[in-house]
Amino acid sequence: MRGESQRQGRELLTRLAGVSPNVVLAPLTTFKVGGPCDWFFDAQSSLDVAEALATASRLGIRVTVLGRGSNVLIGDVGIRGLVLRLRQKAISVVRPGVVRASAGVTLNELVRWTIRNGLAGLEIWAGTPGTVGGAVHGNAHFQGRLLGTLVRRVGLCGLDGRHYWVDRREMQFRYDSSRVQSSDEVVTWVEFEVNLENPDLLRKRARKSIYYRKETQPLKFQSAGCIFRNPNPRVEALPDGVAPSAGALIDLAGLKGSKVGTARVSEQHGNFIVSDGRSSANE
Repeated sequence: MRGESQRQGRELLTRLAGVSPNVVLAPLTTFKVGGPCDWFFDAQSSLDVAEALATASRLGIRVTVLGRGSNVLIGDVGIRGLVLRLRQKAISVVRPGVVRASAGVTLNELVRWTIRNGLAGLEIWAGTPGTVGGAVHGNAHFQGRLLGTLVRRVGLCGLDGRHYWVDRREMQFRYDSSRVQSSDEVVTWVEFEVNLENPDLLRKRARKSIYYRKETQPLKFQSAGCIFRNPNPRVEALPDGVAPSAGALIDLAGLKGSKVGTARVSEQHGNFIVSDGRSSANE
């Protein structure tokens, strides 16, 4: 297998311009943890995404997609195959009431853009560290609201390099879940429904969201965001008086501050595992 992997690598380097071998991934994540990947490619456009997926597929190379590296924990031994990082940055109004953002745009960039243009709907996501593509992949949530409810259409690219789009109903959005988690498709762009509103009002809502995060989350430490999914009170039994929150359950169990090596459960928010910069993925 080692010889086969080396052959694949040589062909990938020949066929896909801009590929880098043995890139350490820790600096590219919010946890600052993780080993190297075999090959790494920055996709600056949807065409780059298509070329990378099609080339890797022809060579039998596994592809792992990376955005801004939040909400992920990369193993200490790294990732085998090709890591494809999405870097597309376009934002535009495609029709009245609809904004399209490339998958590589961060949610913070998108929020700032919509506020400047007096477009409401996304301002509560201010302070979210991930990208548009990653947020749609995991159907990001904040204070009980799911990002998928704002989505109109999603541009996708298959392993064969073919581009197409699906509407919100076809995305199979659920709590912390979407179609692309199991479909071998990569998000290339997302359209969101917005409406006109005074930018000053939007800024106030955005600041309120950022303030809430600062007060409740351990933002000064390295983390990947919330680690565990919240329980569903309709199907899972909860102790009396405890909110349907993973953080509340961890707090009730007395696990805040618990450590393995230098990784520990945050004292501020039980659903965050934090690092001081020296933790391993295993810890």
